[in-house]
Amino acid sequence: MAAKDQVVVVGAGVVGLATAAYLAQSSRYAVVVLEAEEEVAYHQSGRNSGVIHSGLYYRPGSLKAQLTREGRAQLLRFCQQHGVPFALCGKLVVATRERQLTALQELARRGEANGLERLEWVDGKDIPRFEPYARGVAALWVGDTGIVDFRQVAQALARQVEAAGGNILLGFRVEGLHFAGGQWRIWGRRGEVAARGLVVCAGLQGDRLARRAGLTPAVQIVPFRGEYWELAPQRRHLVRHLIYPVPDPRFPFLGVHFTRRVDGRVEAGPNAVLAFAREGYHWSKISWRDLGETLSFPGFWRLVRRYWRTGCGEMFRSLSKAAFCRALQELVPEVRPADLVGRGSGVRAQALDRQGNLLDDFAFSEGPQALFVLNAPSPAATACMAIGRAIGERLKAILT
Repeated sequence: MAAKDQVVVVGAGVVGLATAAYLAQSSRYAVVVLEAEEEVAYHQSGRNSGVIHSGLYYRPGSLKAQLTREGRAQLLRFCQQHGVPFALCGKLVVATRERQLTALQELARRGEANGLERLEWVDGKDIPRFEPYARGVAALWVGDTGIVDFRQVAQALARQVEAAGGNILLGFRVEGLHFAGGQWRIWGRRGEVAARGLVVCAGLQGDRLARRAGLTPAVQIVPFRGEYWELAPQRRHLVRHLIYPVPDPRFPFLGVHFTRRVDGRVEAGPNAVLAFAREGYHWSKISWRDLGETLSFPGFWRLVRRYWRTGCGEMFRSLSKAAFCRALQELVPEVRPADLVGRGSGVRAQALDRQGNLLDDFAFSEGPQALFVLNAPSPAATACMAIGRAIGERLKAILT
């Protein structure tokens, strides 16, 4: 097919696939998805907590709040239509200290402003009505929160792309991009593809591909590894739904918490530590190139100077199971180190600017006939359908 009739999407996570599905169904262009791995949703999309977020945390009227509300409804319909298991199990956000009550009240205000329908303030003595083993001075019950396996969502989206005539090329790691003569050339070891339009949803590699394409993004991806444990099967009764702490508003991380999965497992975590490789799922995985880029970026050292105590605490919990367990006991005192088994991890592609600020909103960069996604933080998975539509509409406008 001629390049003028083709659009390429780089990245087969849920955002890339949702974008590809929208373009395949709503435009005249043939869609090709290029994915570096041998399966879809191999990195962030397949290693996240599986939570369908309600929109509780986001500033009313913000793009995040709007996309979450729209995307959540679209995601639930998609799962019903495509047979992807999910559950609206609800979650409890627990204040364990009096000083957290103001922040909890602000979350309640935001939830109401964002249109949450199943929201309830819970006094400390009533917490066991929702979670018998949780303890705190007050809590917020968020019944609109759900769980799903986003790897299955990605697989269903991939089938939708192909059913609409799109093509997904796995194992195609992009090594170069070049725009000339009104078209893009994208190449790797497995060949070359030409296209009129380009969307890059490459997560951990997003900023690098933007630079290879000749752009100068103002942010850099810094990888943060989130590590979690599972509750042993005989201890899963300690958690009925999802149990979260009141988040620290300075960070885009939600703190260690308990998450029930659709298959019945219960995960405990994650923490957030600097990864020594962009795909560094273990302490032993080190990429000197990745680490060098992080350490040479001035924004990283500004972040360290500001929050080094917090970072040291996260690292200590990573290295000490007992310390990790103590953080969990703030929410559920009966958890013991022996209850924690089956450790796992994921890596978050966190965009950081030169001033040392962790970006907590979506960030894009436009190139000629192209759109690069530089930051797609939570709730990107929940809102993937709405984000995919927004990206697709923006690309079509660029190509008009």
